[in-house]
Parts: sequence; C-alpha cells; structure tokens
Amino acid sequence: MWKMHLASADRHNELSAARAAGGRMTTPEDQAVVPRPTLAQVAARAGVSLKTASRALGGESYVSEKTLASVLAAAAELDYQRNAAASLLASGRLADSIGLITGDFTNPFYSALAQAIEDEIRPHGMHLSVANSRESAEQEQRVAHDLADRQTKAVITVSATQDHADYAQLQARGIPVVFVDRPAENVEADSVVFDNREGGRLAARHLIDAGHRRIAFIGDYAWLPTYRERLAGMGDVLDSTDADWRDLLRTDAHDIASSRACMRDLLALADPPTAVVAGNNRILLGVMEEIAESSSPSPAVIGFDEPEWAQVLGISAVTGDVEALGRQAARLAVARLGDRTRSFENVVLPMRLIARRSTASGER
Repeated sequence: MWKMHLASADRHNELSAARAAGGRMTTPEDQAVVPRPTLAQVAARAGVSLKTASRALGGESYVSEKTLASVLAAAAELDYQRNAAASLLASGRLADSIGLITGDFTNPFYSALAQAIEDEIRPHGMHLSVANSRESAEQEQRVAHDLADRQTKAVITVSATQDHADYAQLQARGIPVVFVDRPAENVEADSVVFDNREGGRLAARHLIDAGHRRIAFIGDYAWLPTYRERLAGMGDVLDSTDADWRDLLRTDAHDIASSRACMRDLLALADPPTAVVAGNNRILLGVMEEIAESSSPSPAVIGFDEPEWAQVLGISAVTGDVEALGRQAARLAVARLGDRTRSFENVVLPMRLIARRSTASGER
C-alpha cells in the first residue's frame, strides 16, 4: 500500500511542476499510437514480392544473397519486428503437432511419458497435444478422431481398447499411429513396450530368493497386456517351485479403492500372503495405504513402476526407463513421418529390479 501512496505523490509533484512551468503534463492519452510496420511495407521498401520478403525473413535458403540483404536492410530501416506466431501460422508449421492419448492425467507414469515425448519432438519443430481417454474405449475413439480432425501429424497412444482395428482409419488418412506401453492388436503399426514378462520373472525370482512361498499378485484389468505379461512372467518362475500363489491372485484393481479392497481381502485370510506384488504404481499406493491402517502383520511388498514416494519409503520395484519409452515412441512417429514405406517396428525395452527394505530377506 505504501508503494501506491508514493506513486500518487510522485504523480502529483510532476503535475504541479508542469503547471508552474506554464505547460501541461503529457498523459498517455495524449501520445499518438504509432502503427507497427508491416511485412507488406518491408516488401515494398525492398522492391520484392510479399512472399519473397517472408521467405527472406524466415531464413529460407533459396533466397539470393542480394535479395536477402535488401529485405534485411528494409526491415532494419522500418524497425520491423517479425511476429513468430503469425509466420508459423502462415507457413502451416503451427499445426505440426503429435497427439498423445493417455488413460489418466493424474497418473505420474503418463506425465513422465508425455514429458519425454515432448522433449524428443520439440527439436523437430513440433509440439505435443495430450488427450485423456479415461481408460474408456469409446472415449479413446472419440479423442483419436478429434486429434486427426485437428490436423495432428501423428498419434501416439496408450490404448485402452482390446482391438485396435479402428486406428487403421487414421492410418488411411495419412496419420501414423504408434502404440506405447501396450502393444498393437489387429492393426499393423509401430510400437514400443517394456519387457513385462521379464519384469514378472524378476519380481517372482526376487521374492523366492528372499524366502517367500505365499506370494500374492494384485493386478489391473485382466485383459490388459501389461497385466497378462507380468502374470505370465511370474508363472514362469513360481510354477516351477513349491510356492503357493495361484489362489492369491486378485484382478480388476484399477484404482486405489479397489486396490485397498483386494489387499484387505488378502490380509483377512487365515493364512495371508507373506509377500505382495502390486501390478502398477496406483495399485501400490492402495496396497500401502491398506497395510498402514491394518493391524495385521505387514507382508513384503514389491511394485511395478516406481513413483518417487516409493523410493522414500524403501519399497522394492520392478521398473523400466519411462523417459526412454517416451523418446523411442516419439522417434518412431517422426521416422514414420519421414518414410511411410519403412517396415513397422516393435521395440521392447528392458525392465530392472530395484531391491529395497520392503522385501528384505528373511525366514518365512
């Protein structure tokens, strides 16, 4: 408030001084608005066409040195300031975007994925448009076609559908489609995924080595390929041991509430599991919340994906490089834009185990 008073006092002093001098204070309203020079004026001053002036100022290589010098001199004389947004719009490059369809804006996995994709495409002069399917097949179809209608150059999707044949319609319109985290089904397209089956093996082998034999697995929707592959990987290891685990499987834990309900059910068993594998970061949060509020003995816990808070709590994790996943998806999209005839690629990235306190070895 004191700054307002000082400003008012200074203004009063200036007006008083102007009156004492027999003049009047010039106000902003008295100042004439000088119109900004236009590209047409630059072109006229340089003696070239409007299109040539635009090309010269845009740095296009096929403008002669003589013409470039004339246009730059005219722009300097007129104090012309190029409007970057307007020039991009005129050239059509403002529409150069890649669309990303994710399942849940609140999931940190997707925000990290989006950041990686954007970092990869920005040097190519493109920006990222993100849409949320809310894990709904109908919503995903709508947003995919909406992105296409907005002249998106390519679409990267974490698909919530079991059949991707509809994406062939986008491909027929000349829009490349890249599947990320979940592979393509019933359509030929580029994809990049984690080796989730090996991830399941890593989790199971770690728990067996730590002495566990009653091992639960809480997973997302049973139709999701990430769930199926992680389950298959665990089976590769556990089915060849004396572990008791098939009756401890729980599925359709898609949110925190359902994850907590699954964990509550497991803890209430007469012979509860000594270890629990959480199928993704959202499930892991529900599992940890339920364990924290339960009076039952705490089982060992290992999660897929690795939210930052899991590191703080010392929770073991099987994780992949999300930045590498996003960047590779972006590279596939850009490569497809450059060569529509190239063979489709299915890139599989490794997963790794990070062992922490939550699965410390012990007699079970």
